[in-house]
Amino acid sequence: MNTNQPLSHPVEGDTLIATPGGALRGVVTPPGDKSISHRAIMLAALAEGASRVEHLLEGEDVLRTVAAFRAMGVAIERDTQGVYHIQGVGLDGLAEPEEVLEMGNSGTAMRLLAGVLASQPFFSILNGDASLRQRPMGRVITPLTQMGARILSRQQGRAPLVIQGGHLIPLEYQSPVASAQVKSAILLAAINTAGGSAVQEPQLSRDHTERMLTAFGAQVQRDGLRVWVEGWPTLVGQNLQVPGDISSAAFPLVAALLVPGSDILLQGVGVNPTRTGLLELLTAMGASIETTNPRQYGGEPVADLRVRHAPLKGICVPPELIAKTIDEFPIFFVAAALAEGETVLTEASELRVKESDRIHAMAVALGAIGAQVTEQADGLRIVGQPDGLAGAATVDSCTDHRVAMSLLVAGLCCRSPVTVLRCANINTSFPAFRQQMTALGASLTGGAS
Repeated sequence: MNTNQPLSHPVEGDTLIATPGGALRGVVTPPGDKSISHRAIMLAALAEGASRVEHLLEGEDVLRTVAAFRAMGVAIERDTQGVYHIQGVGLDGLAEPEEVLEMGNSGTAMRLLAGVLASQPFFSILNGDASLRQRPMGRVITPLTQMGARILSRQQGRAPLVIQGGHLIPLEYQSPVASAQVKSAILLAAINTAGGSAVQEPQLSRDHTERMLTAFGAQVQRDGLRVWVEGWPTLVGQNLQVPGDISSAAFPLVAALLVPGSDILLQGVGVNPTRTGLLELLTAMGASIETTNPRQYGGEPVADLRVRHAPLKGICVPPELIAKTIDEFPIFFVAAALAEGETVLTEASELRVKESDRIHAMAVALGAIGAQVTEQADGLRIVGQPDGLAGAATVDSCTDHRVAMSLLVAGLCCRSPVTVLRCANINTSFPAFRQQMTALGASLTGGAS
């Protein structure tokens, strides 16, 4: 088994060019779900006994989590079929890392690991790249500190985070934001804390942590928007298969909707109801998305999605779908830019503190290729152009993987090619993006590195 795979995949060029062409056709399996992959590594490491994880996302973000747990003494091996084997050390078996734990661009890894480390009786430091060091960590520092953790950070709760872990006390937390990362950080701290802890959210965020904790043997209860977990469970190693990531599937899915004549099948996509906001929005716009072969992977609902080209109509995004769509809004904006009529998104200021300010980044880039976009404080107003966008522009991804992929999909629907700068971070979530899109018939070529 090879335990030393690199922390990144080769990048063929930091600049990519999308050229309009023919219909997209074929069958692809999206990469493993990023959110679930992080959690699978973490809970397998904290369990007792061996776990086996298939279809783990091997993007940079998840491999940072793998490296962090190896640095804390967890044996994690990858076999020749790409299956990960993790020998769990139990809730109290992690070792103090000798070096700073580098999280790269992964907010999920940093926030969830803060929860894990808050209850460990040792000193640790979490750091990230320039983008991650600008993202708000106070939202996890606050509840973890209320549990008794000692966490130091830069001004305004920015990374790096210095954590002196130890015994914590249970918490009943009213979260001001609907954030799966905040909720998960608290739950991961709570399982190594005596007694029961709970998180109440303003809206339901994705529930992968609750589902996986249950699969590993923890006692988890949900009452409306409140989720509770009992401390000190015996977590038992599991055999897991990670569903295809709906956030990654979103890019070929929207491309197929927008490019005339397209007809594709996306296999094994996770359709957890806390993650299907994009499907609901696109269906409301008139999309042709057929869900077939429903099944379950380790407590997570999975299905195949057949997607065919269909004309779309603009909508007003219901506020209750924002949390369920939060990662997919960049590609949703592309669909809106090519729909008939007006699309309006408000109450989504959370998009300004993702890997980039996604409201501003998408407004600027879509405007540059001919879309009619008005930037607002908490969203966008887009007047669609179903006859296509002009293109013939060079746009900046702001080093944001989802912005980069969204703009490349937009380029497939323009009258002239679109050049997208700073695409290397696509590797954080969808290393095979170019390969899969090309296999479906898209023209994505590399520019100068």
